[in-house]
Amino acid sequence: ARAPVVMPAACAQSALRAAAPSSKRVSAPSSRLRAARRASGPASARNLARAPRGVSDAGDWACPLNGCSVSDLRAKRLITAIKTPYLASGKVDLFAYDALVEQQIAGGVEGLIVGGTTGEGQLMSWDEHIMLIAHTAQRYGGKVKVIGNTGSNSTREAVHATQQGFAVGMDASLQINPYYGKTSRAGLLEHFEAVMDLGPAIVYNVPARTSQDIVPDVMFELAKHANFAGVKECEGNARIKQYTDNGVTCWTGNDDECHDARYDAGAVGVISVTSNLVPELMREMLFDGPNPELRDRLLPLMNWLFAEPNPTGINTACAMLGVAQPVFRLPYVPYAAALRTQGAEHLRAVGLDAVVGDGAIRDLSDADFTILRDW
Repeated sequence: ARAPVVMPAACAQSALRAAAPSSKRVSAPSSRLRAARRASGPASARNLARAPRGVSDAGDWACPLNGCSVSDLRAKRLITAIKTPYLASGKVDLFAYDALVEQQIAGGVEGLIVGGTTGEGQLMSWDEHIMLIAHTAQRYGGKVKVIGNTGSNSTREAVHATQQGFAVGMDASLQINPYYGKTSRAGLLEHFEAVMDLGPAIVYNVPARTSQDIVPDVMFELAKHANFAGVKECEGNARIKQYTDNGVTCWTGNDDECHDARYDAGAVGVISVTSNLVPELMREMLFDGPNPELRDRLLPLMNWLFAEPNPTGINTACAMLGVAQPVFRLPYVPYAAALRTQGAEHLRAVGLDAVVGDGAIRDLSDADFTILRDW
């Protein structure tokens, strides 16, 4: 289990409402806080009177209490599993992160998975994880859907992190089935019900990582929940078509299949790694009608990104493009020099004017990379 979450101050009161049992006693505010409250007037006049119904009074940015509407989320075609850049120390580089997010928004991306596998949520403490969700929601929540990867193989952790995520402003959660310590069919239903009760959720099925497929009869049961937004499905387009034919919203989790998933299998879109690099081209492919030429233009880059387990490829590409420092948290290490050379060729073939960054590719040597054992 990860370390307990420390809540950002901006949403402390909504976090208490969302996460703390009502029977728990909350310590009295400090003398400095009491003085600030006296100086600015009663809370009801200061905050609550100007806050719309259903909105937290925790801060000026008015984070939502229960996420966005499920129907709104289901309409989003292009969602990026956003990369998390690091400083040389291994801490999160928020300046580089913001620049990457802003390029996603400018490129037409409609949603972000924060702290997913691509964003290395598995290497974050829950403090870092919730901080990054809060930061993204506060800065960009009005421009893009913020979907926090708050799932866990521990139901207790998933519930707690999801409560915290909604308290700090995320629109929805991404929920994985319990991995390693796998559970039964009944256990899966109970686990997902516990987190979906908290707000909108996308269920994530990726048996290659969890070693347990969420089979269709289980997914159809989950789809009955009011907060089930849909499924990020990695088991191929035949599975996706089975779901969409029965009214279940799907995003493919496979970039190389997303064109055909959208136009042949009925998927609403993709939760993408490649869109970190080419958001405008991914949007064009998903919004402008079938385009086999564009699909085939992007396929070599997509395949290169997954030549080794994700997020190794996207981390290497972001360093080569200068949108992230060449810093890796173990167990991830950069692509070898020969594979980096291939990646540079694929990026040039796509067109550097369509790729994030400044239009240049860095010729990095092995010595240019920092590989961290601790951070």
